[in-house]
Amino acid sequence: MTADSAVGAARRAGVPSMLPASGAGSDYAQLSRMVKRAGLLRRRPVYYSLKIGLNLVLLAAGWTAFAVLGRSWWQMLVAVFLAVMFTQTGFIGHDAGHRQISGSKRVNGVIGRIHGNLLIGLSYGWWVAKHNRHHAHPNQIGRDPDIGGRAIAFTPGQVQARRRVGAWLGRYQAWLFFPMLLLEGFHLHIASVRALLGHSGKVRWAEAGLLAVHIGGYLTVVFVVLSPLQAVVFLVVQQGLFGVYLGSSFAPNHKGMPVVGRNEKVDFLRRQVLTSRNIRGSVLTDLALGGLNYQIEHHLFPSMPRPNLRHAQAPVRAFCAQRGIPYAETGLLASYTQVLRHLHTTGQTASP
Repeated sequence: MTADSAVGAARRAGVPSMLPASGAGSDYAQLSRMVKRAGLLRRRPVYYSLKIGLNLVLLAAGWTAFAVLGRSWWQMLVAVFLAVMFTQTGFIGHDAGHRQISGSKRVNGVIGRIHGNLLIGLSYGWWVAKHNRHHAHPNQIGRDPDIGGRAIAFTPGQVQARRRVGAWLGRYQAWLFFPMLLLEGFHLHIASVRALLGHSGKVRWAEAGLLAVHIGGYLTVVFVVLSPLQAVVFLVVQQGLFGVYLGSSFAPNHKGMPVVGRNEKVDFLRRQVLTSRNIRGSVLTDLALGGLNYQIEHHLFPSMPRPNLRHAQAPVRAFCAQRGIPYAETGLLASYTQVLRHLHTTGQTASP
């Protein structure tokens, strides 16, 4: 999209396209003032009240169907439904972690711990700390925990540093990426437990208590209602698909985008825009990806409520176009192609 067409889109969206280029401050300061003036950082309490309420109703409906069906292989359909609902619940926890829901840190914390620790079994505090480091230094070697290279290698150097199984994994990581996501849900549960065991304090104990209630209640219900074989299959299906859905929602955001060197200096605006990728789509795409399809706008303004991201896209894109900053946007399937191509190139580049 050209600068002129992006400005036109911004005007049609009903928000000012940008501030004068001569405005005081950095490029990001000018963009930030424009976004704030358009009211795009205001909280959306009605939206989130309805969103959270509907999500809780659907989650309860899933567990009610589980109880009604009893020992039946039809429960695998319930497992699929709950995998979807666990991911949608995780998206709400994500919004709470960025303080999009309320202006109160305490309120966001309560919402985040209920949706994270209690409802889906993931440590809210551990995830927020990790995710904030990612937001501060996206795709930066040694600073972004999401490209640490333990499972997936993002640079040839990470593959070359591996030995035996790790090297083989890096070489074929493009083929193994989506199959490995089947383990992502289990990995997140384990990482949550390990993080809470290694810390103390009132908040940690509260999180640990909620997490214990979830894990204990989940396993008890599944193994009491179902036969042992059905219970194991239910766990594999539900947690496996939860990992695939969650991982597939985050995968297009940064993988395959430029990687920043450990000591490389890039200003905030360009660091966030150049390392992020938006996913083109409709309102259904917004729902399916939890607003993460507006990754550029989200990284520039993490506290912006999810429903406002769509309205911020046109002015942000126009601002970037006027300043010659590449703005990456593609379709969902095309984004996966780019991700897999990058993983394949990285693995093969490091091969003997």
